[in-house]
Formats: sequence, structure tokens, C-alpha cells
Amino acid sequence: MHGYMKKNPNPKQQSQPQSSSISGIQKAALLMIALNVDTASEVLKYLDTAEVELISTEITKAKNIPSHIVDEVIEDFHNMVTAREYVLEGGIEYAKQVLEKSFGISKAVEIIEKVRNLTTLKGFDVLKKADSTQLINFLNKEHPQTIALILSHLNPEQTANALKELPEELRADISYRIASLGKISPQTLKQIEKVVDELAGFSMSQSSAKIGGPKTLATILNRTNVTLGKEILANMEKISPDVAYEVKRLMFLFDDIVMIQDKDIQKILKEVDRKDLAVSLKVTDEKLKHKIFSNMSERASDLLKEEIQYMGPIKLKEVEAAQAKIIDVVKKLEEGGEISLNLRGGKEEVYV
Repeated sequence: MHGYMKKNPNPKQQSQPQSSSISGIQKAALLMIALNVDTASEVLKYLDTAEVELISTEITKAKNIPSHIVDEVIEDFHNMVTAREYVLEGGIEYAKQVLEKSFGISKAVEIIEKVRNLTTLKGFDVLKKADSTQLINFLNKEHPQTIALILSHLNPEQTANALKELPEELRADISYRIASLGKISPQTLKQIEKVVDELAGFSMSQSSAKIGGPKTLATILNRTNVTLGKEILANMEKISPDVAYEVKRLMFLFDDIVMIQDKDIQKILKEVDRKDLAVSLKVTDEKLKHKIFSNMSERASDLLKEEIQYMGPIKLKEVEAAQAKIIDVVKKLEEGGEISLNLRGGKEEVYV
């Protein structure tokens, strides 16, 4: 059938198909087939009509599905449900630690990212398309906490631009609220849904989700111009010195290394411990790895790649600790004027 993998008549000629090659709707259909009729019926009651129709269509198409594909789908579903329970119990970091013990760091990160995508609030697509002026004109009438909640779900650059549009007396307050956000209750989500629905008709998830926080605000402020960032942090210190300090500490994120100029990357590499570098790159994307490898000699690059390859499972907290050490080196070099962190860019960047 179209879209699904059928049984391979000659398994020696082709490799076994994987569940990753079928769509989410097809996986949902296979899960319903695997469940008994009564259970599947109960599950479908919680879905809207359009979703039921899509899944039902795929169920009618499902023929000759290899048993290992069905097993993979069921295992994936079980992992997602289990991980989500851990997230609700103790947050994303707690879930990572528990899953890491069972699956290893790579699989744990993969599962957590899927859960994060499912539990993150939906319904901001139209807001993400609005320019900063439109956005603030729309949000100005709302309570600062509501503004903070909504801005924390937009991309950092859009939020940074929106902060510029806010009245000066609100900037620090909104920034502090973004940095202080945590788990949001279903009741609060209903209020946010009401606000977003005024702009467009959305239905948002009613599950609790962890949003905002110092890291979110640090990423946002990294995208503002230097003067505005310093002004916001200075005013935030009057509201909460502890939160302001945490945001300052996180203002440079490990993934931001990819935006540093090559000549400065080379200076950083001279100062960092090779073992810390190998551990820190264990779960980073290929773009960042390429940035590092391309600024090393061929021999040094090959040695580092080999060290990463044969490193084996590492606890996530060890990776984060190694990344923190490298960030400290980066900050020390910047403070000494030896390198430049040109993260903000944009039209307001001035070169002399």
C-alpha cells in the first residue's frame, strides 16, 4: 500500500524497514490496530473529528506491516508516555536523568526532545508571524505576566524586538517575569488561550508545561543590542539580584560558539582542555562540531573525532559541566578583550 512498508519478499536484497520512515499519523494508526477494539475506541474519543478521520483512513490502508515495525511503534509510544510522566513529576532535567540511566544519553535526549515538542504550548503560529509593533499593540492591554508567558514562546529574536517596543518601565518587569516562569497550570493556560484566541482561533494544550526561565531570557537578551540588554539587567537587579545574576551567567550559551569568528575560535581552543572539549561535543549538532574541527589542524581534528567516537555513554550532567568550563574560558577571553562575541548583529551593529 502507498505510504507504508510492505513485507519484503526477498529480505536478502533489501534492508529491514524502520518505524522512523513512516509518518506520525501512520504510527497512530498502527497503535490503534495493536490495541484491542475497546481500548482503541476509548482513545479515539479524546481526539477531534479531523484526527479520527485521518487515523481511520490510515487504518484501512495498513496491510502487510512487518511485526517489528509495530513493535517499534508500541515501544516508542511507551517511552513517550513514561518520559512525559517523569517530566510532569520533576521537570525536564529530572526526566533526562532518569531516562539516561535506562537508555543512555543519546536516546534520552531524543525522547526528551519529542516530549518537549508535545508538551510545549501550541497555538502561537499567527503570533510568530506578527511584527514586533503589531505584537506589542496587541499585548499592551494584557497583564505583564500574560505578556511574559506569550513572549517566552516566541523565538528569541522576535521577543528581543518586542522588548524594544515595550515602554521602558515595563521592560525590566516583563524580563524578570520571563526569567522567573516555571510550570504553568491548566487554569493559567486557559487565560493564555483566551488572549491568543482574540487574535486567531486556536486550541491550546491543557497539559502543564515548563516554560521561560533564566536561560530563555538570556537567549533573548543575547539578541538585543548591548545597551538595551545592560539597561534591562540593571533594572532587573533592583527587582531580584539573584535572577539577574543567573541571567547574566547564562547570557552566552554553548551553542552560540558557532557564531564566533574563526580567529577567535582558534584562541579559545588554545585555552580549553581537550578532554573537556570532547565531552562537551558529545551531543552537539554537526554544524557546531564542524566549526570546531575546521579550526583545528587535521591531526588534532582526527584525534578529537576519535576520542568522541570511542568515548561511550556519558552522564548528561558531565556534558553540561564540560560545556560550562568552556563557556567560562570564552567569557574570560572576552572580558580580557582577546575575543569578540558578535552574537547580536542586526541593523544596529556598528563597526568602527
